[in-house]
Amino acid sequence: MSLPPLVEPADELTLDEVRRYSRHLIIPDVGMSGQKRLKNAKVLVIGAGGLGSPALLYLAAAGVGTLGIAEFDEVDESNLQRQIIHGQSDIGKSKAESAKESIAETNPYVNVVLHEERLDNDNVMQVFEGYDLIVDGTDNFATRYMVNDAAYFLGIPYVWGSIYRFDGQASVFAPKQVDDAPCYRCLYPEPPPPGMVPSCAEGGVLGVLCASIGAIQVNEAIKLLTGIGDPLVGQLMIYDALEMEYRKLKVRKDPNCALCGEHPTVTGLIDYDTFCGAVSEEASEAAVGSTISVVQLSHMLKERENGERDFVLVDVREPNEAEINHIPGAVLIPKGDFLNGSALERLTELTGGDKQIVMHCKTGVRSAETLAIVKGAGYADAVHVGGGVVAWVDQIDPSQPTY
Repeated sequence: MSLPPLVEPADELTLDEVRRYSRHLIIPDVGMSGQKRLKNAKVLVIGAGGLGSPALLYLAAAGVGTLGIAEFDEVDESNLQRQIIHGQSDIGKSKAESAKESIAETNPYVNVVLHEERLDNDNVMQVFEGYDLIVDGTDNFATRYMVNDAAYFLGIPYVWGSIYRFDGQASVFAPKQVDDAPCYRCLYPEPPPPGMVPSCAEGGVLGVLCASIGAIQVNEAIKLLTGIGDPLVGQLMIYDALEMEYRKLKVRKDPNCALCGEHPTVTGLIDYDTFCGAVSEEASEAAVGSTISVVQLSHMLKERENGERDFVLVDVREPNEAEINHIPGAVLIPKGDFLNGSALERLTELTGGDKQIVMHCKTGVRSAETLAIVKGAGYADAVHVGGGVVAWVDQIDPSQPTY
């Protein structure tokens, strides 16, 4: 369905702006009026990472007058595979500042507002206020739910996108603008169980997928701001890069939605970290008193080498991750083998029934989940390594690469 434009037109375009946006101006659907609306628009992009990078560049190139950037992180070398708004010389620099500099090169007529702070319940409403539209490029469920709720309370529509490996999704949530339009909670009433959906940092993402989904988000933003076309309101666009297949699914408003339903139970911002949970309650309980540091592990490995103690060190990452870096002496048993039960037989062979089990992953999340399974199987003295191989490379063996 077409929607009325979100923004009134600016008074005029300068001669330089007419030259710059001429390819928009000769599109009848956009024209002078649409371009003036873009000039008058204020759009907040959350994140200057995988999705935020192409979104910010194309929003700037399109002539959106004011671009807000909510980003608190710094540019890391591993970002450059997909975060095209940053370059080699930006490593270690604020992502927000780096993005602002790239936008200035793309379009000096754009006003860039930086929000260099982590969004939380204390600041999200204040940051969102005054913007016409939000483009969500976040990569974790807690922030997504917070963005959805805050946008709903303020009556601001937003364009959502999600990426993982070769798959992407996008939609537009505008429950205050369109009767019977769903919100993010209508699509996902509950977050997935902790540990079930890896982040891009754990599972990876094809770099160019970010451009595909980010460009779709900008396409939807332009349609909303100018009032042209049929935005993805009430529709979920799904993209499979391997099969080169796009699908659209209808998403209906849930009358029982906790936020926008007939009897809402979420009437204010909530504790989103608790709601989503980084790890399951079982994993948190298992890790209490059973978490060691990489320094402790280093001492234990030396003692094992000297014959002073014996234990089994288990790496629960995927085989392709173990090819990047490793902790010496670890046996690879992926987390999936613990979930399907096949790992327990292997552990019996490795431990002989009397050796302690020490588990690690990339950062400590997956190893905490598998620790709960191992303890439940009777290995009461099992422990896991807090910080995982990332901490190992950082504190013990910096000669290895990180990812």
